[in-house]
Amino acid sequence: MKLIYIGNDYKYDTEAIMKLFLPDRHFEFEYGSTFPEVLPEEYAIMRKRVLKEHILLYVIAGYGGRRGKAVCRLPLADEDYCSERISRLLYEVMSRLTGLKSEWGILTGVRPVKQVRRLTAQGLNREEVIKELKSQYLVSDKKCRLACDTADVQQPILDDLESRRGKAFALYISVPFCPTRCSYCSFISQAASGNSVKKLIPLYVENLCREIAFTAKITARLGMVPDSVYIGGGTPTTLSAEQLALIMKTAAASFDMSLVKEYTVEAGRPDTITPEKLTAVLKNGCTRLSVNPQTLNDDILRGIGRAHTSAQFFESFELARRVGFTSINTDVIAGLPDESFESFRATIDGLIKLSPESITVHTLSIKRAARLNAGDEQRISVMKSPAAMMVDYAAETLCASGYRPYYMYRQKNMVDNLENIGYVKPGHESLYNIAIMEEVEPIIALGAAGSTKLIGRDGRMIRIFNYKYPADYNAGFETMLERKKEIEEFYAAEK
Repeated sequence: MKLIYIGNDYKYDTEAIMKLFLPDRHFEFEYGSTFPEVLPEEYAIMRKRVLKEHILLYVIAGYGGRRGKAVCRLPLADEDYCSERISRLLYEVMSRLTGLKSEWGILTGVRPVKQVRRLTAQGLNREEVIKELKSQYLVSDKKCRLACDTADVQQPILDDLESRRGKAFALYISVPFCPTRCSYCSFISQAASGNSVKKLIPLYVENLCREIAFTAKITARLGMVPDSVYIGGGTPTTLSAEQLALIMKTAAASFDMSLVKEYTVEAGRPDTITPEKLTAVLKNGCTRLSVNPQTLNDDILRGIGRAHTSAQFFESFELARRVGFTSINTDVIAGLPDESFESFRATIDGLIKLSPESITVHTLSIKRAARLNAGDEQRISVMKSPAAMMVDYAAETLCASGYRPYYMYRQKNMVDNLENIGYVKPGHESLYNIAIMEEVEPIIALGAAGSTKLIGRDGRMIRIFNYKYPADYNAGFETMLERKKEIEEFYAAEK
């Protein structure tokens, strides 16, 4: 399908709108000042004309043998809103041509709750925020309420984070190894089953500890301390108990941990969990653990490459309770290939009976790096999944069971244009998850694929990237340490 731009270059926003309706299509792009003489069978033309008294925007699209058109005029003073408005016109036309609607309307960004916060900061109350989201962005009532509910739960935590602005940061430590690679995964992680990966892990752990110590000296000079720590991956519990303890002891000896309110360790794969590992992370400061089944259907687990059963998940969860963990998160995925609504419902119901402190409901996102994206036939079957029903059931049932939505984010290519939501029992909201999603606190990331995000007083942000893959991380380690000096340069310029 060809997307044609006349008098504008609003490619980013309009391509995102088109992917809502045609997620499996590839688009061609053309820019010009006049209409093309010959149009392909499928196309969308986005035109902008600046006239003496107003701006004229219109969209013409052809799809499925039909043609649609939408037009609007804007005052010259509203030129900054042209991209948003032309996206809305495109949405309206494609909705008519396809018969499809997105419950998030034209909101295609990663962080919908930030829109609620932005509108609230302008003085709008809840009803006015919902009215604005519906009228300007075409968001459904259901998603408006969900975004507002999430913002309400977050607000006291955001106020607390604000009180430490300029003094605290969230610390992320990456352990990008897994026992095997799940078929849906696109994270920078490596299966630790091969000999080559096993050989690089000891050096990786050694270098990670060096980076921890090096970075801690920088933050100490700046007078900044962590208020949350998150060890993620990958699956950190792929490492041995001794290696995990070494990393955590190094962090405790290097950083001032006096303000740390939350310390999360991902133990996402039940097949990596042992009493020794859980005891090691608990003794070294972990207060929040993730044990992630993704589904309680053993057939689906085999299909996605998870080398464990639902029984192993239950055993690992109970082991974590016996060891002493009082805050446990469990992840599930809506929209996994071949999983029915009934199967997903059984997973949610089973987790509620288990009563973890938080349940995070992800929607499947098919990315280029994932094996599930290998063929068109597989992709089409995924896009026809009952994911929307699954997500709705999770929201209704979890909220009725005492859980509240506390953070939300969206990704490109999500099944049915849905969202990922963390549900939590009051008092167990993850500071780190809120900080990273709402971009209210610096994130200092260590290890392979770590992405440090620095936030200035005026909202200015920069990122500092570590090497993606463990082998590159080890090989280019000294160069990467030099990059960390940018943290001090950034905050020195703030003074």
